[in-house]
Amino acid sequence: MKLLLIGYGKMGQAIEAQAVARGHQIVGIVDPTRPEVHISDFNSSTVDAAIEFTHPDAAFANVMACLRQGLPVVCGSTGWLHHFAEAQALCQQQGGALFYASNYSVGVNLFFHFNEYIAAKMHQFGGYDVQVREIHHTQKVDQPSGTALTAAEGILRHFPSKTTWRNEATQNPSELAIISEREGQVVGTHIVTYTSGVDQIELSHEAHSRDGFVLGPYWLPSGCPATRAYLE
Repeated sequence: MKLLLIGYGKMGQAIEAQAVARGHQIVGIVDPTRPEVHISDFNSSTVDAAIEFTHPDAAFANVMACLRQGLPVVCGSTGWLHHFAEAQALCQQQGGALFYASNYSVGVNLFFHFNEYIAAKMHQFGGYDVQVREIHHTQKVDQPSGTALTAAEGILRHFPSKTTWRNEATQNPSELAIISEREGQVVGTHIVTYTSGVDQIELSHEAHSRDGFVLGPYWLPSGCPATRAYLE
């Protein structure tokens, strides 16, 4: 495939390495360090797909630019989903393709699946409170992480006593606390903890490298519509 990379930070460079190793061609890299390259320089005849991993402040504009150029786009940037409905509308209008997931790691998507199953089971028994904790490197801007939000959404769907989330510790029994920590070069750790007066149960995922995030999109179906989901 002919790929356009949008963003050339740690994830962009990891995507490039894996793509080239699998015989794909990087036809362009759009990044602030390369101001001479623009999304508008490319179209569907020169690019098979764009892969967008940037910053919350840039992701929405990048996705919209890809859709206007007729470029199928896979986006992994988090922190911009308050604009997702606009991107979805343009995608449908253009007859384009947009796939977004908060995390493309196969292991994380299994974590999402188990998280919902456990939430439904735990709520049946009562006596437990639940909390989400996420730890990332100090360069990560958005918080909570998109992965933590997806986990929280899964809990809220199956744990009816929690009706909303808060990005800090809370004493309100209807609020799900998401604790965000930024330290060192931590790739990404997510922990869901259930605590009662007599015991504690945890479900956790710790990423050892960014390779899992990069390899996940190879599991995507072809011809996907504008979709916001975790992989199944």
